[in-house]
Amino acid sequence: MYEKDGERYFVVDGHIHFWDASPQNQANEYGRGFIDCFYGYHSALSPPEYLWPLEKFRKYSEDDLLHDLFEIGYVDVGIFQPTYLKDFYVDGFNTTEQDAVLKQRHPDRFVLNGSFDPRSEQDAVDYLERLSAEHAIKGVKLYTAEWSGDSKGWSLKDPWAKRCLEKCQELGITNIHVHKGPTIWPLNRDAFDVADVDDAATSFPELNFIVEHVGLPRLEDFCWIAVQEPNVYAGMAVAMAFLQTRPRYFAQIMGELLYWLDEDRILFASDYAIWQPRWLVEQFVDFQIPEDMQSEYGRLTPDVKRKVLGLNAARLYGLDVPDEVPQPSSAAAGVGDAEYPEVPV
Repeated sequence: MYEKDGERYFVVDGHIHFWDASPQNQANEYGRGFIDCFYGYHSALSPPEYLWPLEKFRKYSEDDLLHDLFEIGYVDVGIFQPTYLKDFYVDGFNTTEQDAVLKQRHPDRFVLNGSFDPRSEQDAVDYLERLSAEHAIKGVKLYTAEWSGDSKGWSLKDPWAKRCLEKCQELGITNIHVHKGPTIWPLNRDAFDVADVDDAATSFPELNFIVEHVGLPRLEDFCWIAVQEPNVYAGMAVAMAFLQTRPRYFAQIMGELLYWLDEDRILFASDYAIWQPRWLVEQFVDFQIPEDMQSEYGRLTPDVKRKVLGLNAARLYGLDVPDEVPQPSSAAAGVGDAEYPEVPV
């Protein structure tokens, strides 16, 4: 838990990994290039004191993760978002099975999510059933640009994707995290387009679609979808990192999300180990929308920050929040104390 100026914040890191991108696990040049691209984001957007050497970044230890998240990072619960990439890595980049080892050792610290690839057709449906039976997962992370053989991506509109979402609904796997953000070499940018979220959210109103990375660089497209689909949420991984190098850009992102979605549908995420939660939490709690932007975007209140940092994710996953953390009511219109007209839908 984080406390600053008498305010307490329950922190749920909505997007963490425990990956293995070591040279021994790289299946080809794509495995090397993928992690090197991640490292480029890490190097460009991290404060200097949080930079890691490339060797550690490729494969860090369980002790590193526990220390960075829970000992110094203020995180109360971390949500594993697996990314398999088995065409690039011998044993996979970051699979549910790898994450499950840590979940078993530290059951109160982690939420374990699964995944599916509809290109596996019936095997994907069967895999969801196994994950539900073995791990009682409540969410999946989907990577629509992942390569598989000759295929360089898939869509939520695909027939077998819909079959898998039907199975998620049947099994009570209600939180569908979809990577829709900046591309990573060598994946194709167009395969991360947000357009297919619209159809899926309409077709499955009982599921929650958390769009990871808020659709960047397609923020406007994402917002126009989310304002019409009340079951679409904004996952802030990557966007949070602009606190350090582009604070006005971050203010614009937050302002647009709060205007279109409201503060109940925005989830904090560090994208660990690309970035570490300690500096993100500290800088977000200290952050305020610049005065010259407040006439359009309003101000960020402690209650808004509390929701973003943990309460929204806690609600989606049924996590217990300590009594000493204030739990504000559902959002009113606008940002903080500002009021905006309703947006026609």
